[in-house]
Amino acid sequence: MPAGTIKRLVRDRGFGFIRDDGGQEWFFHRSSVAGSFDQLNEGQRVSFEEEPSAKGPRAGNVRAEA
Repeated sequence: MPAGTIKRLVRDRGFGFIRDDGGQEWFFHRSSVAGSFDQLNEGQRVSFEEEPSAKGPRAGNVRAEA
């Protein structure tokens, strides 16, 4: 399962971006978060699964790392 750091959150629109350990950026939507979107913060470590998307890399099943 890939891992990375939350680079940016747009709370009022319900999405964000993760930069993985290889430097690639991944979009994620609040519906893709396992748990509470509101508990996530920029700079926080997360793990995620790759999801197919016509618009580019998309993260699914985003989980905060302990």
